[in-house]
Amino acid sequence: MKIIRFYETDNHVSRFEEIDIPFPESKTDAGYTYHLSRPFEAGAILAELPVGLNQDWHVAPNRQFVVVLTGRLEVEMNDGEIRQWGPGEMFMADDTGGQGHRTRVLDGPAKLLFMRVPHNFDPRASMTS
Repeated sequence: MKIIRFYETDNHVSRFEEIDIPFPESKTDAGYTYHLSRPFEAGAILAELPVGLNQDWHVAPNRQFVVVLTGRLEVEMNDGEIRQWGPGEMFMADDTGGQGHRTRVLDGPAKLLFMRVPHNFDPRASMTS
């Protein structure tokens, strides 16, 4: 599964990158095969952000996956690159230092699921360490 991750660079600015979450395990049920990622520890939080919210530069409070349940979010990097996510889409906010990013709620309220992951979590790993 490809998702967008934003992270802090060595120059202390945030950048977008596409990463691939592997699905190394396969299961078969009633003749259908489905695929699973490796399990990972995560603390879940739900949030509702009001339409029109326009956050100035800030960092992610934790390394976290963000799933947009309703509404539409826009995130901007300091180089001017902007991405948007709507219902059912997911990204990884991983810029816990530096200048950070700007966030705007375009359609809302935006209901979000935050899944906080440990500092040593590697989203590209295909097996549990």
